[in-house]
Amino acid sequence: MSTPLSELSAAGVAVWLDDISRDRLRTGNLADLVATRDVVGVTSNPTIFQKAIASSELYDEQLRDLTVRGVDVGEAVRAITAADVREACDVLRAAYDASGGVDGRVSLEVDPRLAHETERTVAEARALWWLVDRPNLFIKIPATRAGLPAITETLAAGISVNVTLIFGLDRYDEVMDAFMTGVEKALAAGRDVTDLASVASFFVSRVDTEVDARLDKIGTAAAKDLHGKAAIANARLAYERYEKAFATPRWAALAAKGAKPQRPLWASTSTKDPSLPDTIYVSELIAPGTVNTMPESTLQAFADHGSLSGETIRPAYEDARAVFAALASVGVDLADVIETLEAQGVRKFEDSWNQLLDTITERLGGAGGPR
Repeated sequence: MSTPLSELSAAGVAVWLDDISRDRLRTGNLADLVATRDVVGVTSNPTIFQKAIASSELYDEQLRDLTVRGVDVGEAVRAITAADVREACDVLRAAYDASGGVDGRVSLEVDPRLAHETERTVAEARALWWLVDRPNLFIKIPATRAGLPAITETLAAGISVNVTLIFGLDRYDEVMDAFMTGVEKALAAGRDVTDLASVASFFVSRVDTEVDARLDKIGTAAAKDLHGKAAIANARLAYERYEKAFATPRWAALAAKGAKPQRPLWASTSTKDPSLPDTIYVSELIAPGTVNTMPESTLQAFADHGSLSGETIRPAYEDARAVFAALASVGVDLADVIETLEAQGVRKFEDSWNQLLDTITERLGGAGGPR
């Protein structure tokens, strides 16, 4: 029977879950979402892991063993998160095999405190790839200035990458270039690239949050009319850049050698503004060859009352350009918006990582004792 999520999948949008926990894995919840909600991928981040570990007893045994072994908190975080991601990779393995390695992927993020350190990011990516030891793993690397060469070198080493924290169109161009350079270097090293994959995670709702706050300060009627429009326009124009980049002779040469394109992934797709529909960042971003990673609340909302009216990206390129022009005319500096969001994004991920370290430190100290 056709459902909104199955129709979304049929339209070329891969449905991924933006959450992971040992409870989801052990109760069979993730497997159920795969079976009943067309989920073919999973993303994670430090905030998700912090909440999972702080609230579940299912980590107690592993924490107790880590305490007995005298493992430091950094290695404990790697061991715990890698265990969950490895198990999720196994749940998604059938989707990975069925899609020829396109879907069935699970993402694990490098330490976000390394966002401005290229060599350490690459070293961390190698270590996590070895630790999880599953072909359907994605290593998440932020699209910072220092992250770009790290993305290239990680791909060149044969490691699949989820590029995260992309907000702006120009940076997205640089991300796609870093991806293609990585594939070229992998081929030059004699690697088989047919299983090398990547997604570029373009953050959506955070753009509206920042832009709408600026529109509120401007306060004019014209500014008010632009509420809730910037993020979708930004993502649509990103897809246009994707189409252009992957229609070049450079990409054709790589595709001829078995390379898979780096798909755009819509991240941060829960609606923050209650005046907007709760599925707007799904229904308004439909195009083939994309991924939409959703928290379960958005996933279930779309399953319940999501609607599709054909593609909603490619027919709207001119509308998106008009939104950008209107934003500029009322005084919104989009370049400053993007710079602000990247800095905030790195800082938020660092804060979440530190909270995760604090949670693990507390749990290591209390493993086996009162909680």
